[in-house]
Amino acid sequence: MTSTVPNAVQHTDAQPPITMFGPDFPYAYDDFLAHPAGIGQIPATEHGAEVAVIGGGLSGIIAAYELMKMGLKPVVYEADQIGGRLRTVGFEGCDPELTAEMGAMRFPPSSTALQHYIDLVGLETKPFPNPLSPATPSTVVDLKGESHYAETIADLPQVYRDVMDAWNACLEEGADFSDMNRAMRDRDIPRIREIWAKLVEKFDNQTFYGFLCDSEAFKSFRHREIFGQVGFGTGGWDTDFPNSILEILRVVYSEADDHHRGIVGGSQQLPLRLWDREPQKIVHWPLGTSLASLHNGEPRPAVTRLNRTAGNKITVTDASGDIRTYRAAIFTAQSWLLLSKIACDDALFPIDHWTAMERTHYMESSKLFVPVDRPFWLDKDEITGRDTMSMTLTDRMTRGTYLLDEGPDKPAVICLSYTWCDDSLKWLPLSPNERMDVMLKSLGEIYPNVDIRKHIIGNPVTVSWENEPYFMGAFKANLPGHYRYQRRLFTHFMQDRLPADKRGVFLAGDDISWTAGWAEGAVQTALNAVWGVMNQFGGATDATNPGPGDVFDEISPVELPED
Repeated sequence: MTSTVPNAVQHTDAQPPITMFGPDFPYAYDDFLAHPAGIGQIPATEHGAEVAVIGGGLSGIIAAYELMKMGLKPVVYEADQIGGRLRTVGFEGCDPELTAEMGAMRFPPSSTALQHYIDLVGLETKPFPNPLSPATPSTVVDLKGESHYAETIADLPQVYRDVMDAWNACLEEGADFSDMNRAMRDRDIPRIREIWAKLVEKFDNQTFYGFLCDSEAFKSFRHREIFGQVGFGTGGWDTDFPNSILEILRVVYSEADDHHRGIVGGSQQLPLRLWDREPQKIVHWPLGTSLASLHNGEPRPAVTRLNRTAGNKITVTDASGDIRTYRAAIFTAQSWLLLSKIACDDALFPIDHWTAMERTHYMESSKLFVPVDRPFWLDKDEITGRDTMSMTLTDRMTRGTYLLDEGPDKPAVICLSYTWCDDSLKWLPLSPNERMDVMLKSLGEIYPNVDIRKHIIGNPVTVSWENEPYFMGAFKANLPGHYRYQRRLFTHFMQDRLPADKRGVFLAGDDISWTAGWAEGAVQTALNAVWGVMNQFGGATDATNPGPGDVFDEISPVELPED
């Protein structure tokens, strides 16, 4: 529950850090970004050329920022607000420093390319209070009407430790965990590829739940049920049970579900600061240039049409009726928008790429936050000596409740509920206040002597990402058999392999990555797309710092047969 790492793997400070650079495409994006030679350049004759960047989330803003540094002129289109699913909101009438993370809120240290940009703009991080993490004073696990209070996993009944041991054994015996973990730490690309190629072939058609059922360690239904409801790292994973086990293995191999940190002041600051940042190393543009200055402060509005025009150009129509034509465009919004909100030519992509986009499976997700006067949960119960309230995992509708504070004497925030998939859909018809009432009722049954409502100082804020018109879901999660589809989308930036009349639009965003739902995937695919645009404009990377496209043939994702 507290770690995805089997007990057999002993970590020391001397070990190399793990990174979310694999296993499908084990490219060291963090080294690429840190290299003094930079990530590439284009011929001077192309300086100032415009490139459309559709979507102002993290992927779009990073792509635009790096293109600007190369001397190109990114033109960013954004339908809603800069940040995408890095969305930080306040509470009306409350201290503006009191915020809620409606989208991404916790980031693993293995997100090393993401960390490059966090450091670049001077943001701070702090430990995130996941269940039973060192940053969490206490956790309550409430299943089938029975609650257990714990400060460490040793405080829980033996069955929970048995479930954790079963998960560790399942990973070790079924997925070569220790071997892959070691290879990823050593950045041993041949070994990573050798292990992963076998697993992709073996598990492409297997669900997460089927993987558990095939393990002797999880022969007990009770253990599988507890694991689904309580899970490991961030909580229950039963909503992921229908998804491909390959999706889960990527998470555990890269320790994406461990040691999470939050961004102090909110994650949306990252894209907003990049939007305003004036890089010191910039080509063509004068010092003092920023994305904001290139756009007179505001991005272009929503894209309503994309079509190909003569000379394999990409013509973009936006919500204002403005029509502009580009030699290249990067599309970073969720791919379903190309099927619904944006009128598109079939000629934009090869038919098998359209099929892959249509087959993309998005997870629903909802959250509701309330502001409170202080972190009252740290008060001690006079009888038991325990915290009045704890981070809570339950099989009730709330599922996961997180307690977020900035100190004992300051206002604080409760995420009353964070849910996914079917659990998220249960909230969809309810208004924010109706949701809050149901959540408070459920929590009242777990904490009958705690009056949460009396501490609430403002209206709730909520989101259901499946109901957001420019998202229609929280993040991609492949179903069994989807590996080939994901490979097509991820490798789309290698456009020399496409017919000439299918080039020019580059896909990016976390749903194009192998690690959807993690900001790191948004960063990595943005850098892939930047490499693709650079290549199209006749540019190149420095010989001492090859880019993702330069080494593609050496580390390309496993290619499964189509017949």
